Amino acid sequence: MIYLLINIMNKTLLEGIIYKYELKNNMSSNAEKLYNLIANDSRRKNSLFLTALTNPKAALDKICAIGKEVNISVTKEEVIEYLSTIDDEATKMWLIKARGGL
Repeated sequence: MIYLLINIMNKTLLEGIIYKYELKNNMSSNAEKLYNLIANDSRRKNSLFLTALTNPKAALDKICAIGKEVNISVTKEEVIEYLSTIDDEATKMWLIKARGGL
């Protein structure tokens, strides 16, 4: 009986870990998809750039709103996490401002 309970708990734990991993990978890919979509849309990119200049935190809201418009669900945290992987000084500086620094 104890062996059966341990197996059930291990299976449940493993399923939870796999679910979180798949969810995280899906969200990361959503942030990447949205980044690429915005990067290739000059109207959205320019509008976002102007917002980021004056209010970096509002730019995060705007990125998430664009995601909703195009049915690519992302959170602010996912956007920040994805952008932190990009090797670009301007992006890194913007992230510091968006997080409340400088």
